[in-house]
Amino acid sequence: MQLETDASGYAIGGVLLQLQEDNSWRPIAYLFRAMNETKRNYEIYDQELLAIMEGLKQWQQYLIESDQFEI
Repeated sequence: MQLETDASGYAIGGVLLQLQEDNSWRPIAYLFRAMNETKRNYEIYDQELLAIMEGLKQWQQYLIESDQFEI
């Protein structure tokens, strides 16, 4: 499994990818959330970390069952 996330000044997003038998990555889930006014004031690196934490929280059940995953 692979978790990719991103943050802008207004929203966070992420995609959960699964490795296929042909060694390609296929998206299996998406995440998008608008940030409230308080979170929009976070520094960009804190917004990026927030996106990672939201992705981990959202897809915890898939990641725990995985042999390994990368962020």
